[in-house]
Amino acid sequence: MFVSQLLNGITLGSIYALIALGYTMVYGILRMINFAHSELFMLGAFFGLFFMNVLSPLLHAHGFVLLLLTFSLSMICSGVCGVFIEKLAYRPLRSSGRLTPLISAIGVSIFLQNFVMIAVSPQSLPMTNIFPVVQFELGPMSFSAFQLFVLGVAITLMVVLHFFISKTRMGRAIRATSLDKDTASLMGVPVNKTISLVFFIGGALGGASGVLVGLFYGSVKYNMGFTYGLKAFTAAVIGGIGNIPGAMFGGVLLGVLESLGSGYISSTYKDVIAFIILILVLLIKPNGIFGKTVDDKC
Repeated sequence: MFVSQLLNGITLGSIYALIALGYTMVYGILRMINFAHSELFMLGAFFGLFFMNVLSPLLHAHGFVLLLLTFSLSMICSGVCGVFIEKLAYRPLRSSGRLTPLISAIGVSIFLQNFVMIAVSPQSLPMTNIFPVVQFELGPMSFSAFQLFVLGVAITLMVVLHFFISKTRMGRAIRATSLDKDTASLMGVPVNKTISLVFFIGGALGGASGVLVGLFYGSVKYNMGFTYGLKAFTAAVIGGIGNIPGAMFGGVLLGVLESLGSGYISSTYKDVIAFIILILVLLIKPNGIFGKTVDDKC
């Protein structure tokens, strides 16, 4: 039972980690919490539902191609939505204090949630998982093919992101802008384009995790981003907000502890367990496990 619960926790935690990366990247470059990120996760799930329904009749016999196209298109659409949110709701307020863009982010979150509720449906909508139902037994461990798929997608996206940030020219631009926007601009870094890229990447990762959750639970709903967004934000804070490896570690850690708590204590208290962990981390290490103290330049 322990091994199965551990695998379930790693699977859930990898989804938390993908969402948490969006929070931590935006905070790392703008020092603000993008509370609308949870709605990008929700939009990703609805984009996935839309593309699945549109492409399924055309590619019914090609399940893998359908999944690949659904993920790719959903990530692109969610990323574009992230860019639009940054340009319309955050960029005009960049010179304001920290409270103003925070209020704007909450307003965007409420708007998107209610827009989808009114324009699409206030009810849960079914999302068919075309992934083959295959169960594997390996000693005491039992896991499904879809769990392996989730882990594979999450690990691939996180590895690609880590390589992009640490090894590419645009990745260096992101790191430079995160350290000091003004100096980076003087050195020739296109700061506005770099920030837009960060919002695109964060939105795309949120969209991918939304599709994964929709496929896993077989349904999507307009308010599904609230709980997952809160958990992912908790994971980002646990790992150290603004720290990319910390967000990955925090997501997996939270998923594992939540799964073990559900299995050995009660599933009723899984949310309580998550926030008890958050409180303990903030009491013991306020900057998070991997977080560092940063001088306030504002």
